[in-house]
Formats: sequence, C-alpha cells, structure tokens
Amino acid sequence: MVSEARVKGWCPGAWRPMASGDGLLVRIRPHRGRLTGEQLVAVCRSAEAHGSGLVELTNRANLQLRGISEESWPALMADLADQGLIDPDPATESRRNLMLVPDWQEGDDTDVAARLLTARLADLPELPGKVGFAMDAGPAPRLTNVSADFRLERGDDSRLLVRADGRPLGTPVDSVQQAVSLMVDLAHWFVNSGGNEAGRVRRHHVPLPGWAPESAKPARATTPLQLGRHPLGAVFGLPLGRIHAAVLKTAVERSAARHVRVTPWRRLLLEGAMPQPLDGLISDNMDPRLSVDACPGAPYCEQASVATQSLAADLSQRIGSRLHVSGCSKGCATGVSAPICLVGRRGRFDLILDGRADGLPTATDLDPSDVCDYLESIDASRL
Repeated sequence: MVSEARVKGWCPGAWRPMASGDGLLVRIRPHRGRLTGEQLVAVCRSAEAHGSGLVELTNRANLQLRGISEESWPALMADLADQGLIDPDPATESRRNLMLVPDWQEGDDTDVAARLLTARLADLPELPGKVGFAMDAGPAPRLTNVSADFRLERGDDSRLLVRADGRPLGTPVDSVQQAVSLMVDLAHWFVNSGGNEAGRVRRHHVPLPGWAPESAKPARATTPLQLGRHPLGAVFGLPLGRIHAAVLKTAVERSAARHVRVTPWRRLLLEGAMPQPLDGLISDNMDPRLSVDACPGAPYCEQASVATQSLAADLSQRIGSRLHVSGCSKGCATGVSAPICLVGRRGRFDLILDGRADGLPTATDLDPSDVCDYLESIDASRL
C-alpha cells in the first residue's frame, strides 16, 4: 500500500501516505473536523513514536504527521485505528473529502448535511483526488476562500443553496436533504461532462445542467474564526500551521479541552477551554505569524528547492502585509493571492507582487538576503 503513495497529484491520507523529503506524509481526516482531547493527545504520542514529531494543520482542515518511515507506518495505522481516526479502507477515505465550517452545532444544517453526505459516499462517482465538498450553512459563508468544489451555503435571502466553485451564483434548495442530493448529482455531472480532465470544478468551464439553475447569490462571506473566547470554548493559532507534538500535547492537556475542532486557517477551536495563554500556541490576533502562509519547504518536501519556514518567520516580523512563502510554484500553502509571494526555483526565490505562486514574478533569482533588501527597497511594510 505504501508504494502507491509515491504517486503525486492527489491528497495524501492515512491509508495512502505520500512520500516526501523527510519520509512518509500521513494525513488524518477527523470526522466532521472534530476529535476528542484524548484522541489528539494520542495522535501527538503517535507522531513522536513513529515519526519526526511534527504535527501540521493543513488548509483543508486536516492533521498531518511527518517523517513516518515505511517500517513504522503499520504501527501508526494501528494506533490511529485504536483511536477511531481512520476509515475502514482506502476507497472510503478518498471519497470522504468534505470540510465543515468549524463552528457548526450539533443538529444544525451543516452537521446534518455532512452526516447525510457521509452516508452516501458510495453514491459518488470516481472523482479526482483533490475534489471536495464544503458544508458551510451558517448565517454567512466562512469557507469562501478555502479549497472546495461543491459548496453548501446560505443565500443572501437566508435560503440554502448549492454552488459550484468558481461560479458567482448557486442553486437554491428547500432542504438539507435536497442539497445533498443535488451535490451528488452535480458530482456525476462533473465526471460525465469531462470534468476529470480539468481536475477541479473551478477549471471546468462547462455550463451547468438545466436542473441546477444558477439563480441565487450567496450571503456576504464572513471572516475566519478569531483567536480568543468563542461560544464553544477558545480559539488558538499554530505558528505557520505546524507545532511539535510534545508542545501540542501539553497545551491540550493543560486546556482540559473536551473536544478539538480543526480549521483551514491554522487555528484550533478547543471546546470547553478558557482563552488563557498556552505555550506554543498563538492567542493574539495581532501576531504577525497569522498573516503568513508557508509550506514546509526543503528539506521536508522533495519538490521544494528552498527552505521556507525560517524565512517566513523572519519576514513576518518585518512586513505589515500578508505573505506567502512557497517552496515551488504549486503553492500548496494557499491558492489565494498575497501582496507578497516568494516562490522557490532552483535554490533561489522569485518574488511575485499581488499574485499567487504560479504568477508572473517581479524579481527573480534572489537569495534570502536579496529578498530582505528588495522588500526594504520597495517599503514592503506598507503593502
């Protein structure tokens, strides 16, 4: 099974880990984006026992363990199975590619929709590995800028709607059950109309079928969860989206969190926790590290030719705008444009202003000191 994980172009999982520069990458997809405090502590122990001890929070709201060897992978899988954190087989895992807005409540439309779609995974066609569903049926969408292909949202008239990613309008529905059925039908339309070649709905420029009229405008998007007190507990940030397992374990135990919800914004919602400082976690909404997106970079990713983490941490203290540091042009950390985007190429950096990692560079062939000098010359603190 591990040998299959060498193939790129899909999202890794637990059953199908991906080979990277520091070993196998194992991704855990918590059901409904939620796990108990005890489960997260167990994950931290497993990360130290079987891997490098690094735990990452991805922009798809999954937990990621690094440095897993082929020899230690079976033992890790046994640990995850004991905690109820893996699907029964690779096929189920690959189909369960759905994200919930993190502040869902038991029995609300987001929760019910996620349960209904999970029960209908077998009805979905074979989709490209990165195609996913967003359940975002709160008063206003929070996941608008998060990677997803089929979205359940609230319209500006408060009705539910289903929207294909990249389309400004969606299809209104009368119930959650109708919404889930429409999402399944749209998944079949995507495949049958040649969508697998495009890979993602946003890149599939084919008119939607007549039975999915684009007639409803989504409500105005709202912000990600803010750090600090939350009706369910408290929200904390992870520096650059990664943390050592021992630090996270101590923080979760100290918080006495009953459950932990993962988010796509490098934040954790600790249910039942107080908004007190926790070592290793960010509790200040003004912390500059919250405005930085950075992939693991070299040597962690074999496709990256530059180290990203140290430069991102350094620059976060110097500039006053959003920053994206990417080890290559894939831009895995974020697909959203940033005022300053640095992209690794052949061991050096290209600089892109107001663009994505695959954009046209303003300056090329920079080393880290060149980057700092260039950003000072254009007064990047004001961008």
